[in-house]
Amino acid sequence: MTRCIWVLVLLLLTAGAASSQVLNNPAQNSPIDYAQPKQYRIGGIAVSGAKFLEPVALISVIGLKEGDEITVPGEDISRAIQKLWQQGILGDVEVLARTEGDLIFLTFELKERPRLADYRFSGINKTQADALREKVPLQRGRIVTDAVLNSTRNVIRDYYLEKSFLNAKINITQRPDSTLPNSVMLNINVDKGDKVKIADIEFVGNEAFPDKKLRKQLKKTKEKKWYKIFTSSKYNQTQYETDKQSLLDFYNSEGYRDATIVSDSVYRISDDRLGIRIVLDEGKRYYFRNITWEGNYLYEDEYLARVLGIEKGDVYNQQELEKRITYNPTGGIDVSALYQNDGYLFSDINPVEVRVEGDSIDLEMRVTEGPQATINKITITGNDKTSDHVILREIRTLPGQKYSRDDLIRTRNELAALGYFDPETIGLNPIPNPEEGTVDINYSVVERPNDQISLSGGWGGILGPVGTVGLTLNNFSTRKALDLDEWRPVPTGDGQRLALNIQANGRLYQSYSLSFTEPWLGGRKPNSLTVSLFKTIRRFSLREDDENAASLNVDGASVSLGRRLNWPDNFFYMNHSLSYNRYNVNEYPIAPGYEDGISNSISFTNTLGRSSVDNPTFPRRGSSFTLSLNLTPPYSLLSDRKDKFEYIEFNKWMFDASYFINLAGNLVLNTRAHFGFLGTYSNESSVGPFERFKLGGTGLGGGNFFVGTEYIGLRGYEEGDVVNSTETYLGQAGGIAYNKFVLEARQLISPNPAAMIYGLAFLEAGNNFGSLDQYNPFKLYRSAGVGARIFMSAFGLLGFDYAWRLDTLPGGLDDKRGMFHFVIGQQIR
Repeated sequence: MTRCIWVLVLLLLTAGAASSQVLNNPAQNSPIDYAQPKQYRIGGIAVSGAKFLEPVALISVIGLKEGDEITVPGEDISRAIQKLWQQGILGDVEVLARTEGDLIFLTFELKERPRLADYRFSGINKTQADALREKVPLQRGRIVTDAVLNSTRNVIRDYYLEKSFLNAKINITQRPDSTLPNSVMLNINVDKGDKVKIADIEFVGNEAFPDKKLRKQLKKTKEKKWYKIFTSSKYNQTQYETDKQSLLDFYNSEGYRDATIVSDSVYRISDDRLGIRIVLDEGKRYYFRNITWEGNYLYEDEYLARVLGIEKGDVYNQQELEKRITYNPTGGIDVSALYQNDGYLFSDINPVEVRVEGDSIDLEMRVTEGPQATINKITITGNDKTSDHVILREIRTLPGQKYSRDDLIRTRNELAALGYFDPETIGLNPIPNPEEGTVDINYSVVERPNDQISLSGGWGGILGPVGTVGLTLNNFSTRKALDLDEWRPVPTGDGQRLALNIQANGRLYQSYSLSFTEPWLGGRKPNSLTVSLFKTIRRFSLREDDENAASLNVDGASVSLGRRLNWPDNFFYMNHSLSYNRYNVNEYPIAPGYEDGISNSISFTNTLGRSSVDNPTFPRRGSSFTLSLNLTPPYSLLSDRKDKFEYIEFNKWMFDASYFINLAGNLVLNTRAHFGFLGTYSNESSVGPFERFKLGGTGLGGGNFFVGTEYIGLRGYEEGDVVNSTETYLGQAGGIAYNKFVLEARQLISPNPAAMIYGLAFLEAGNNFGSLDQYNPFKLYRSAGVGARIFMSAFGLLGFDYAWRLDTLPGGLDDKRGMFHFVIGQQIR
């Protein structure tokens, strides 16, 4: 006989779970006797109430199937309900049971949790709401569970904790969405409260160092003081933990290797103020005593000790010891480099404390030299546009050679100097194979846009507005130029440089230049070839219809051949250039007795240089110098010249030096010195109006410039105004000797390759002299200031400086001491 029963089972599941029910049928004639459990065989399982969930999937979660034997009442149905609850997607579960003899048919009636229709923030502004939308785990259509809501609260709370809002309150309310069934709208109300600042940082137990010294070691955890205008005093737990470790690192670097933080507490002073109390046990201060070497056969103990550079009695500093062994931050050689530069990649130097007596520590430097490693294979990854051969020709670690760490680092610098890759992300990845005594090296690069387009306008002094259009292709490929598929938009990848520049102001001023550079002429040796053409038209009348206006037209061309040198070392290079300039002067008195005619300049320039800087856009260490000599034929020595302006005669000497020192982190000190001298071959000849020096401003000429002039920047002064000279030509007032010195501190702000930014502060001084008799390298005009540089791959270098003039020029006024300077496309030299 078929019996239909409704069974009510009240189940207590895990803490916090909602109640689930098994209901008795009120019409049941013989209800189940709970005191007498009975076994049934499942005749069927059904699911009802599921609108969005798949019933088959839910039955598989239950863990029961037709034919299973269960005990009613018992744990079987309880476990099935518990499994459903564990999914976190149901708001209620009811179980209906119907029996036929020893068969039982189960129906699980479910109530699904609502799904998210949308959500909004209240109590905060749009900027903060947009930032939180990227962080909270909320997506339309997602089931709204307690875990989702709790996770949302935690994410929002953590967001405001990072911003020092420690009292933030988050209230999430739900309301049904009338447009979608079983969906809800969430309103997330945020009351962030007041920002909590650190009012006091107290140290207990410190005797070696005062509180002020210790507070400086907490880089991100600072007190709120009225005079600390630019110092953040917010409390951030993660940064606080990092700062505590920095505090211990400081103690360790000062010889207190046993220093510990006994306890620390963060306590409330008021609703918006916190106090921090740190209890320290400094321990004793230790010193290096005896340092011995074991296992070294290649180098004597005394030599290794000199390279290590630690003397008996020095303060014990574990971090400094590791640096002296594995990495010398000053750029000098360290012990590991000594071995690795000679191929001993598998070498290892392990310092072991063998004796501690009182405050002294004896070390034993256990050296494992191992075999020399030979480079096996070189691979390159990340270069999508640049051809492999362009990178490979710059690599100094070649297969078959001994491994050298210096060559590895030098290769990174060479790749950075190309300008095609982000210098901060060039990867050097040696993959050693100790069994075979070889090493594979992978160079990983991240390409960045390096072609530059310049569209600019400015005021060019008496010229008025001047517009500039420029295009520079820094990774051009003539080899691919005939393949139309490679024009995307131009053929690239072979490292050639093509530059076109046009600058104009109607008919008053026009300048055109075109240049092409092949850095590896012939493809086998780093011999560069550069060909340049330019034309400049300068009219000296504001009336464009004045056909007889005074004018100066210049046409020029040059060919340069450069090569790298291996002596005195392989950082040297030499460049030879042959150039021709033709000056067409029309009714423009650029020199006494010379206002009409044609002047020709044929000159040969030799440049010797050396560069070891590690990064072309933001050097941290290294140096560079160039010595150049620009010569024309000595016409005055070969024959008597009736027209001294027909062929220009001069010899020009230029020297530039720059040195970079990494002071700390991304703080770099750059010192520079510049000298220039212009002379003739005969004491009876005077220096003409061409090739002179103009000093002042940015060194860009301000648009009002004379072709055939060397422009040198001196911030804080007007363009080209600095000159000590009694000799002045109408078109050209300039000097024949100058010197300039610069001291500049640079701080990297953003290393982002899309827009690398650094700030700077500078002191500089210089002077320009009209004759060698007047030359005095100690008579200088000084300035000081601050500025910023932004390097964008698409536009090149953008610079902004504010300089304060410290001296007054002869005949100058004192009313304009401060001056802004804007630079585009190049550094101020």
